[in-house]
Amino acid sequence: MSDLYVAAGGGGDPIGTLIAARTVTVDPAPPLIATYAWERPEVDPTARPLGQRDFTGLTREAGGTAFTSATRARPPAGSTMPGLARDLPVRLLLLDPAQGLFSLSRQIEAMAEAAGDRIRVIDIGGDILTHGDEPTLRSPFGDAFTLAACHLAGIPTTVYVAGPGLDGEIDEQLLLKRLTGRRPLTPGRDAASAAGPALAWHPSEASALWAAAIHGARGTVRTVHHTVRLTSVSPRLYHLPLRDAIDHNPVAQALLDERPATLEAAAALSHRLTGIHGLAPERDRAPHDQPHAGSTALLDQDQAMKTLREAADGADHVTLRYAARTLDLPWTAIPSLREVLGSDMPLLRLT
Repeated sequence: MSDLYVAAGGGGDPIGTLIAARTVTVDPAPPLIATYAWERPEVDPTARPLGQRDFTGLTREAGGTAFTSATRARPPAGSTMPGLARDLPVRLLLLDPAQGLFSLSRQIEAMAEAAGDRIRVIDIGGDILTHGDEPTLRSPFGDAFTLAACHLAGIPTTVYVAGPGLDGEIDEQLLLKRLTGRRPLTPGRDAASAAGPALAWHPSEASALWAAAIHGARGTVRTVHHTVRLTSVSPRLYHLPLRDAIDHNPVAQALLDERPATLEAAAALSHRLTGIHGLAPERDRAPHDQPHAGSTALLDQDQAMKTLREAADGADHVTLRYAARTLDLPWTAIPSLREVLGSDMPLLRLT
């Protein structure tokens, strides 16, 4: 049996969670990763966490509901989870928060009991340690909901922060102060390479930044919403007890104090404390995240690189998601874009 890994934020977090799992344990078996199916609007126009009713082809495994390469999202929903189940050497389970906090805690408890009776929560970037008032904070709710559910599950839990600051929500130096005294792990390149097949097409930015940092990338990176600097700290993986993470996170504390009965009530609580509604931020950005109509068929490499350098305004790298958007391409064009631009790394180097 192996421990249960929980990808705290959904989206591309299972990619980074695989890297963390390869770093934390030496178990050769595919890690068991539980994740929300909660994606950006360009992937899923419903812009909400998807549940069991939103998929066909799910299976039962390890006390939960599992994705396979044959799983499909029911239109109009969209999901990258079937592709991740195909291309990551993991067993990928669905976290369905639709029925609220207690339901989610029971799901996590059942999965953990079917695994090794230990939970490892992985957050890429570090906003799981939010105090709720950081000016660049964008999406604190999912991580806080995960912390509270793990606490209610009553299973020994460790929280990991991968790549401090790489999600652009909390500054690296501020996070390091909150992680004072914690001895970090540093993943090897083999751990990051295990995620390579998924990063070849997935629009993840935070997990891609972490993988690139592990491979040695440094300097500034332009992402869709901000510019991030890769430093010697960026490859690190920090860990702390669940209780310590909750003590940092006022939304998680309030969820445990008030025990809201529904997902909507929990999201409203997050809004009250942070000014960010848990279910609304991605919806608010949806008009800017609609699929683009371009094609790589007539794309000229030199002109494309010139366009990206001008748009990136001096950054050393761009994410592939940013590159696709800047060139008016859909995220699904990332593999062909990588081929045209000659990039085989998680980021596209401009300098």
